[in-house]
Amino acid sequence: MRVLVTGGAGFIGSHLAEALLLRGDEVVALDDLSTGRLENIAHLTAWPRFSLTVGSVTNEPLVASLVDQADMVFHLAAAVGVRLVVNAPVHTIETNVHGTETVLRQAARAKKLVVVASTSEVYGKSAVFPFREDADLVLGPPTKTRWGYAASKLLDEFLALGYWQERQVPVIVVRFFNTVGPRQSERYGMVIPNFVRQALAGKPLTVHGNGAQTRSFTWVGDVVWALLALAAEPRSVGQVFNIGNGAETSIRELADMIVAMTGSDSDIRFTSYHEVFGPNFEDMSRRVPDISKIRQLVGYEPQVHLEQILERVIDYWTPEMPAGITINAEHAEFAEKTLGKASAGSAVSAFERPSL
Repeated sequence: MRVLVTGGAGFIGSHLAEALLLRGDEVVALDDLSTGRLENIAHLTAWPRFSLTVGSVTNEPLVASLVDQADMVFHLAAAVGVRLVVNAPVHTIETNVHGTETVLRQAARAKKLVVVASTSEVYGKSAVFPFREDADLVLGPPTKTRWGYAASKLLDEFLALGYWQERQVPVIVVRFFNTVGPRQSERYGMVIPNFVRQALAGKPLTVHGNGAQTRSFTWVGDVVWALLALAAEPRSVGQVFNIGNGAETSIRELADMIVAMTGSDSDIRFTSYHEVFGPNFEDMSRRVPDISKIRQLVGYEPQVHLEQILERVIDYWTPEMPAGITINAEHAEFAEKTLGKASAGSAVSAFERPSL
């Protein structure tokens, strides 16, 4: 199968491309490298079945050509990261909405399957926990830039489901909950790589607000497994799925864990949201998914939980670690489940140590 992965040089996209290649597929990654990085896919360039096209997902002729050559599309390209969303609201909305519109319009011509990546941000300020896919969504006012991002991704969902209902384009919508793992950049405010980098450097860990806000962190390998499983299940079409981990942790607890696990003497410092992001920012107090829907349909169950996630991310960012890290039993099991006949020992590449 020939698969187009938009955002293929990004964090999740590069791991997905890797799994597809190891499964035997041909992969074309489309990325404008604004938030994606060549380093993320450097180890894939030796594969004859992998290619990278540098360009924008809003470039209609380019997307048309790539979709025409593909059997299916994973549409992951988007504006990501709190800092980018706050600093570039127009870019954020236009990239998300126009990019998804372009991909769906081109896929519609041959009714090709599109898996559209959305986000837990669409749940907004809902106070009904855990978040279910069929729940009402409660967004804040347009003066708070955070909700512009959430609204753009929600419009992506409406557009995708509209193409399914009106034009019979097979689509699957997935809502990611705080995916974490190797290759995730700290540049755009991602909390775990930021905390780990600060702790390893002996710098204070900066907690926004009072640290009581909670998140549910998901290992990138579990996310990739879920994406492949949903794409292979015909009953997934026309539906929305949470992909996450139901365990809930406060940001203060997360900071304490990282300080302890790194053996750091870093302090934990609290700063107001307004000081960091300006007055037009609003946060979500809790973010925890109900994953019963995806569990029932494809048997999804997170294999890697927070302490293991932190161990692996700390190893990834530790300068003294060797470039190759042996996969453990949970990851080998994930590889076997996801890739079938592929060797579990080769199914997860070494996690390249980044430059610090």
